[in-house]
Amino acid sequence: MGNGKKKAISGTIVAAMTLAISACGTESQDYTVSYKGIKTADVSSGVSVHDPSILQVDDTYYIFGSHMSAAKSTDLLNWEKVADGYSKTNPVYGQIYEVADQAFAYSGNKDSLIQTDDKQTHVWAPDVIYNKTTGLYYMYYCTTSTWNASNLCYGTSETPEGPYEWKGALLYSGFNRKTISGTDVLDYVDEDYAYKNYIQGGQYNYNDYPNAIDPTVFYDEDDRMWMVYGSWSGGIFLIELDPSTGQVIHPQADPDNNVDPYYGKRLLGGGHISIEGPYITYDKESGYYYLYVSYGALTSNGGYQVRVFRSETVDGDYVDMNGEYPQKSAQHQNFGLKLTGNYKLPSLEKAYMATGHNSSFIDEKDGKMYLVYHTRFNDGGEGHSPRVHQMIVNEDGWPCELPYQTQGETISEDGYEKNDVVGRYYVINQGTDISDKIANPKILYLNKDGSVTGEKSKGTWTYNDGSYYMDITIDGDEFSGVFCRMKDEAGTDVMTFSAVGQNESVWGVKYFD
Repeated sequence: MGNGKKKAISGTIVAAMTLAISACGTESQDYTVSYKGIKTADVSSGVSVHDPSILQVDDTYYIFGSHMSAAKSTDLLNWEKVADGYSKTNPVYGQIYEVADQAFAYSGNKDSLIQTDDKQTHVWAPDVIYNKTTGLYYMYYCTTSTWNASNLCYGTSETPEGPYEWKGALLYSGFNRKTISGTDVLDYVDEDYAYKNYIQGGQYNYNDYPNAIDPTVFYDEDDRMWMVYGSWSGGIFLIELDPSTGQVIHPQADPDNNVDPYYGKRLLGGGHISIEGPYITYDKESGYYYLYVSYGALTSNGGYQVRVFRSETVDGDYVDMNGEYPQKSAQHQNFGLKLTGNYKLPSLEKAYMATGHNSSFIDEKDGKMYLVYHTRFNDGGEGHSPRVHQMIVNEDGWPCELPYQTQGETISEDGYEKNDVVGRYYVINQGTDISDKIANPKILYLNKDGSVTGEKSKGTWTYNDGSYYMDITIDGDEFSGVFCRMKDEAGTDVMTFSAVGQNESVWGVKYFD
């Protein structure tokens, strides 16, 4: 809905004027942040699925996550457990233990070539896709033993709920001179290349090459199949897959374009900076590929968050709102549009923390675009819950995440009346920091005369009569976004706006009298 590059909008553009505060009648405006009288909502969604990856099958939505967890829903709000935990009776993954000598040959359990640090099974970050060529569901996932010793694997099933039959290993990382012989690396590159590039001081060169973890698979506009993957270490990599087999197509080396003959093309990161959980969604209406990643550490106070970059071609360059992207050892907080981090809004029982490791999809039924991720809470624990938020692409082709989890809202293609959008808003700015800081709201008024007023803020705003697009300037910073009427977490009707600029996201929530 509303996805597209900047387009001409018919209708009257409301002029934005910066006026003196006394001229706006602001002496009667209340800037006190209070949640009195606002209903709050329970934070539980019924399940805990870490690193949720979304799959739509007709009217049912599935999320698959780390630790062999899965759930399903028909409304993207209430979830039913399908599977959870490391067990031979796990209905989605259980068959993996029947071939443990193959599935965990390299990494992932106590008997692996590279053994797990804690002697436990580690099966993380799955992604499921329907393969149009074979007519089967393919699950891509990783087994992992240490922070960089991992193995990308895959399995197939005739149904989305499995069980997924083990098919093989795809890519290896974290090996050293001794353990490289337990991989397939030397089947694709010669020893001189491997030892010169992948090994430093006898150990894996993790600064330049990836951790083989966090795979997600997608089709491009030409129906070619790709896998994007990586976590910290050498950054985020992209490699093509053969749809007839589901296996990797190793490319020709092209060092000038960051293409490695074994691992594929590096898109972002390197130097072991925090960047992981990549996910690429192609939006044919805007013509962009959107690459989502998570920064920070995944714990509640680790600053976990979602960033997005975009490209007009599948293999990049993927850039942010400044036309840039993080390269090796960059100060990466300066790169990527930050969509969501730690925040508190009215109706939330607790602040949401460490919102990250997302997936994304465009609903095949109505064309709405969604962001799917897990959140923790500022309750002193590490419990987590999946969340799904609708995104609306602004006039400049950037996705704007709506403030509350979806409850079936549909944006008005005809726009909103001025009286619906003017008024008192709880406003947060997600910033660009990577920290445990919580974005708490302040009160801003969008006034009828086009001014924005607050206790220590001022600015201007415009909206397009006959559309949902809006622009807002707050203390000199410009943001472009959308209005959308929706429900808060407790089910109360609210008017919201979501706007982006300078790689920051600004959300506003207005309650009706």
